[in-house]
Amino acid sequence: MLSPKIEKALNAQINAELFSSYLYLAMVAYFQDTNLSGFAHWMTLQSQEETSHGMKFFQHIIERGGRVTLEVIDRPQFEWKSPLEAMEAALEHEIYITKRINDLVDLAMDEKDHATASFLQWFVDEQVEEEDNANGIVQKLRMIGDHPGGLFMLDRDMGSRA
Repeated sequence: MLSPKIEKALNAQINAELFSSYLYLAMVAYFQDTNLSGFAHWMTLQSQEETSHGMKFFQHIIERGGRVTLEVIDRPQFEWKSPLEAMEAALEHEIYITKRINDLVDLAMDEKDHATASFLQWFVDEQVEEEDNANGIVQKLRMIGDHPGGLFMLDRDMGSRA
């Protein structure tokens, strides 16, 4: 059984994961509007992945005898000055989610909830990958600078994400 503290925190994480999906959908719209279909494709897959993360939390709560309580999802930002600014926002958001996951691990350990601590380890590892992916794109965009040919090539590469 989940403690009330863990249940509340995991429900809040469902909201954070679904907000992540919503934020990345806003980025899909931004990238489509700026004719960067490869970036839009990459973010579409990222949004879907975040939804699946929310569902993992959803299922864990149910499997542990808890009650899922869904809250309102905040409206995400939907305009950025450049692809670099959008990807920097994505990286900042992933860093924020990493902190939330780490805080959940700390709470699970404090509550001696070994099952939830074990469940969260997958997310700890996943966040390393999420931050690395976003940071890699940010670094490439910084190298490209104001060179449209470089942006065109990166957009093509982003479109090949499976």
